[in-house]
Parts: sequence; C-alpha cells; structure tokens
Amino acid sequence: LAIQVPVVGWAPLKSLEQLGPCAVFCGYQLLRICDFIKGKKEMTRLELFKLRAKVFMAAGAIAIVLVMALAPKGYFGPISSRVRGLFVQHTKTGNPLVDSVAEHQPASSRAYFQYLHHVCSLAPLGFLMVMANVSDSSSFLLVWGYTAYFFSHRMVRLILLTAPIGSALGGIAAGRMFNWSLRQWFDNDDSATLDGGGGNNSSKLSAGAVKKGNKAKKPKKPSGVANSDRSERVESLDSLKSAFDGALSTSEGVLAKRFLSGLLLLLGYVLGANFAHYCWRLAPDLSSPTIIVKARLRDGKVIKVDDYREAYWWLRDNTPEDSRIMAWWDYGYQITAISNRTTIADGNTWNHEHIALLGKALTTSEEEGYEIARHLADYVLIWGGGGGDDLAKSPHLARIANSVYRDHCPEGDPTCRSFGFVDRQGTPSPMMERSLLYRLHGNQIKKGVVADPEKWQEVFRSKYGRVRIYKILGVSQESKEWVADPANRLCDVPGSWFCPGQYPPGLADILARKKDFAQLEDFNRGQADEEYQKQYFEM
Repeated sequence: LAIQVPVVGWAPLKSLEQLGPCAVFCGYQLLRICDFIKGKKEMTRLELFKLRAKVFMAAGAIAIVLVMALAPKGYFGPISSRVRGLFVQHTKTGNPLVDSVAEHQPASSRAYFQYLHHVCSLAPLGFLMVMANVSDSSSFLLVWGYTAYFFSHRMVRLILLTAPIGSALGGIAAGRMFNWSLRQWFDNDDSATLDGGGGNNSSKLSAGAVKKGNKAKKPKKPSGVANSDRSERVESLDSLKSAFDGALSTSEGVLAKRFLSGLLLLLGYVLGANFAHYCWRLAPDLSSPTIIVKARLRDGKVIKVDDYREAYWWLRDNTPEDSRIMAWWDYGYQITAISNRTTIADGNTWNHEHIALLGKALTTSEEEGYEIARHLADYVLIWGGGGGDDLAKSPHLARIANSVYRDHCPEGDPTCRSFGFVDRQGTPSPMMERSLLYRLHGNQIKKGVVADPEKWQEVFRSKYGRVRIYKILGVSQESKEWVADPANRLCDVPGSWFCPGQYPPGLADILARKKDFAQLEDFNRGQADEEYQKQYFEM
C-alpha cells in the first residue's frame, strides 16, 4: 500500500537506509517459515538448525544475485548525507546544506544535563548494574542504551532518543539503591546487599565452613608455577571476601550500613526534589511557542519578543491570498501554518537545487537577486536583530548556492570564504556588502546601506527589529500566471495531488548555469563530482 503513494514509491526497496530494516523483516519471515515446517514434521534441534541454515543460505544466494544484477543499473538509492553525518564530522559530510544545520553538531555534556538533568548521573550506574546481571531481557537495555548514546553524541538533536532508555536505566539505579537502603532498616536480614540479595549470619558461616571444608579436601596443587600462582590469588580473594563479609556482619558493620543507607535516602530526597523542581521549571520553556521568546533589555527589564508572530499575522492580514513569500527555508513551515501563505521553500529540503537557487537569490548582487525574486515571489521576509539572524547564516547560504551555481563564488573557493565578515566588528566582505540580503537586512539601519527604492518597498518592521518584510516592486505577472496555470504542472497522473512545479521561462538564463549537485553517496549513479568534493574538503 505504501508504494502506491507517489512520494514513497519504491524507496523502501531501493534506499540503502531502508534496505537494512527490510532485510531484518525478511529474516523474521524466513524464521517463521522454518517454524511452520517444524510444526508439520517431527524435528530435533539439530535438524531445525540445518533447515534454518539451508533456508538462509538460499535466501542469501538469491539476494547476492539480485544485488549484483541491480547495482550496476543504479537501482539502489544513496545513503543520505544526514545519515552519513552520524559517522563523520558534522561539518564535513560533503553536502553544504546538511553541514549548515546547527542541530547536526555533536552533543555536549552541557546539552545532556540541560535535557536529562540527574538522569545523566543515574543512567550510567543503572547501565553498570544491568551489566552485572546480563540476561536476554537486560541485554536489550544495554544495546538500546549504547546505541542511543552513540547517535545522540554524534548529533545533538538525537538527545531525544536517550530520554526513554535514560529514564529506564536511571530508574533501575534509583530503585535498587532505594530498596537496599530500606532493607537495612526494615529487614531482619543483616547481610542485605545492594542487589537485594543476602542471607543470615548462620548461612554465611555455614557457607564459610563448607568453603573451608572444600579447601581441606582440595587435591594437590598442580605442579605448574602459573597454576599454583593462580590458585593462591583465588584463595587470597576468597579470604578477603570472607573477612569483608564478617566485618559487615558485626554490630559496627550494621551501623555503618544503616548510616550509609540513611545518607542515600536523604540524598535521594534532596536530588529528587531538585529534579522535580527543574522539570517543572523547564516544562514551560519546552512547551511554549518558539516564536515568542523572553529577552532582557539593557536596563534589566524582562520583555517578551513577539516579533515573529506579529510578522506572520501581518502577512496573513495584509497580503493577498495568492501572495508568495521568499524567505530562507528555516521559516517556511511557520509562514505556511501561521500566515497561510505560499512560501518559496520550507523544511522539506530534499530538493537541493531549489534551496541553492534561493540561497543564490539572497547572497548574489542586489540586481541579480531582484531578477530572480520578481519571477518567484511577491514579498521577501528577512530575519534581523542579531544572534542567529539571516545575516549570521548568510555564509552558509552562499556556500549552498555555490554547490549548484559554481560561478557564484570566486574560482577555487568552494566553501565561499570570500562571503562573510572580515573581522569581529562585523565588517562585511565586498561580496557580502553588495549582496541582496545585506542590503535588505541593513536598509537605513547601517550607515550607507540603502536598498533600491525602485525595486523594494519596506512594508513591515517588527517592534524590536527582528523581522522585516519587503514588497517586491515590478513582480513579473507573466511568470506568476505561468506558474499558476495547471497545464504547466508535472503531475504523475491527471488529477493527482502530486504535481511538482516548474520554474517560469523568465529564469531560463539563470537555470542554464546550474549544475545538479552530486553527493559523495551517489556512488551508484555515475554522478560523482570528484573535483568539487576534493576542493570542498581541502578548504
């Protein structure tokens, strides 16, 4: 059923990322077939093992033949750069679009503590306790814990994966320590141990007597020096353990254990109360809208910055319903959902070339950027106000644009280092200074920066200057009507909702200069761009 959806298609049987889970699924089906055959026949364990071996060997042979036949034809899809970023440095995946996403950077200890708090300390203890009692069920926790930590450590956005297993392991550690602490006070067994086990003194003494009896009945030590030394070390450890158990069984040992248990209970109460308070304090920050944030003015006054929502509502209330908004893809979903307006790009960044065209429009010269924008959009929305605004991100925009439009940055500069700030005071490079984004971002704010009033009209500026909206003057109505015409849409079947659009003819000259981006992972499509990748990694 899923392959009938156009955007899914045969991807589950082509993508290298999905073929692994598909193979596991097929493996379980083979096991079920073997169990079915076993139910029909009387089979011993050895016979069942041989049957499974034959079935899996046959399936493996068929799979190898299929792979060898289909791989040269480019049937299998590449591994995405996002998956590749889990195993290499996040800024060196070979894809500038993936490298630009801040959430792909490795997680820090501060990030773990921010989202997990005391679970960071308890989970490793629970992991060690589970390791001490490995079973079929507990091994699942170990594998889950290791996998979640590995991937979250590689990519900060995946810390979310550690929450369930961290809670489980932390609960195991806290529960066992709490159980041991209570047993020291309410259990008549004075020899309770941390894992909940224990026995009375008489049983320990009898066990010691048995051990001594066993020692007395032991055969002679082997003549080998190595075996003799090993036996002596084992005996010394047994003696040390017996002495330690004996010390804990005394009244002083019981008092020490009760003191330690009381300390653990007190510490658990304090840390538990602190953890609960932290959770309640963090909850509003995580549940509140991210477009409404708190800030502090220079005089110390705390304010709510509502600029983003105000801008989106202004678009909704003051622009025609068929308006098209040009903004960087980070805000695409917000514009669509809150403003109910069409945006040029959003978080669905599978079309690398389209994102590159948007990046080129914003980071190229004002004249060329205008010629692109007037064929695509009616308004341009810019995030300003410092911090992580559009100008701070702009070097990434230029780098992405250059991955498709190779003449965007100077020759021999694939990472577009010529676009950016030249010092810590925020002085722009010549390429940045003449860019469309810099002009709109600093229009009549920075000294000497003015956007062409014949091309752009500022129609909205938020209260704290975080968002600015410009109306594009001289929009190409011909291009707008051409794009809106259903006859110019490429639908998979007549009347389908899956209709990828086309660029208007007015952009033909610019699109003729593009070169489709080929990832390192496109090894089976014959599209490798070795020279670009080599320069990209060397910079």
